[in-house]
Amino acid sequence: MASNERAGNEALLIVDLQNDFCPGGSLAVDEGDRIAEVINGLAPGFPVVVATKDWHPPDHISFASNHPGKEPFDSVPVSYGEQLLWPDHCVQGTRGAKFHPSLDQKPVQLVLHKGTRSDLDSYSAFFENDHKTPTGLDGYLRELQVTYLYICGIATDVCVFYSVTDALRLGYEVTVIEDAVRGVDQPAGSVEKALDTMRANGATITSSAEL
Repeated sequence: MASNERAGNEALLIVDLQNDFCPGGSLAVDEGDRIAEVINGLAPGFPVVVATKDWHPPDHISFASNHPGKEPFDSVPVSYGEQLLWPDHCVQGTRGAKFHPSLDQKPVQLVLHKGTRSDLDSYSAFFENDHKTPTGLDGYLRELQVTYLYICGIATDVCVFYSVTDALRLGYEVTVIEDAVRGVDQPAGSVEKALDTMRANGATITSSAEL
């Protein structure tokens, strides 16, 4: 696969393939680690490869532990709307925040940290959850004249979904690599709904074998 060179205007975006989102992590997604092999086969063929990381301070607004009386998957009102609460995850500098060791990082040219502010969560690779504060990814890609994004990573129905949604809104052509994503799927059916919505909004859903 690595010999299949992609066009110069194409980039691969790897979303949050971190230890805490893989089996054994604090917010584990079933088989999250399984996608690394697929991504490793694809990434060397892309002229631009970006990987994102959740990179939260210990007092992050999304952690249920920072809201007395609340449990993970409760929600609280915040300045930018409702915030879903999660177990502590991807805390800056911890093992959980590191990329899963199965991911070959050599092709990655940019590691983008998101959710770095204690008062603002970030699902999308492009914008924080206020939908206004940019992460800088759009500017980086436009400087490199990228117009077509292939997106993979974790989780299909959360950070991948919001990244795809924003990429489409910003005018990129987007393909989701279905065998290189994994989802939370809570409630059941969320992954299929996310894929259907992304497809309806203009994304292409394909497999690595078809690339």
